Amino acid sequence: MRQHAISVRKGVYIELISVFWMIVEAVVAIGAGVAAHSLALIAFGADSVIELVAGMVLLWRLTIEMNGASVYRVERAEKVSSWVVGVALWLLAVYIVVAAIHEWWTHHGAESSGLGIGLAIVSGILMPILSGAKKRIGSTIGSKALRADGACSIVCAYMAWFVLGGVVLTALLGWWWIDSIAALALVYFVVKEGFEAIQEARGVPDACGCGCHDD
Repeated sequence: MRQHAISVRKGVYIELISVFWMIVEAVVAIGAGVAAHSLALIAFGADSVIELVAGMVLLWRLTIEMNGASVYRVERAEKVSSWVVGVALWLLAVYIVVAAIHEWWTHHGAESSGLGIGLAIVSGILMPILSGAKKRIGSTIGSKALRADGACSIVCAYMAWFVLGGVVLTALLGWWWIDSIAALALVYFVVKEGFEAIQEARGVPDACGCGCHDD
């Protein structure tokens, strides 16, 4: 029980770091995207807003358990968290598709922004670390919602590197369409993870059919 409580506390700390960074990421990415007329950066910021909502709900769920709530309350919080994370992932998938189609239709590729590129580099390094921690702690305390939030974090890392890749390839080769193609490649992963989180919220047994406990 003591080890479980320690793991829950670690989960709270990880989510606090994640929420703080999502606030920074959303403000900087959207601001830089608007300034540079960069749809890729604005999409990156929108992803951060969705992750911020999911992270705040997960923080609430973990705080409830850390404060010694009953098993019933923790289970209810877990289901609510799974719903929010799952819906947030699906909203992210919709946004990726709409943004990619808009880029393709308008021939509007990624644009250069020093602030945005710096943010993307930091996110590309930090978010896989946070994702791994969330998945490990989620497995330890039996929270599939926390594991799904880890999936949100790794999507953020992918988007960060796609923003960078799009800028570089557009600048070097004139491939204005590359970032929209790369973004569309994420949709299957995002929808799948969102489906698993919602199945968990509905109480479907073994909803995570991807061998997730082996991460």
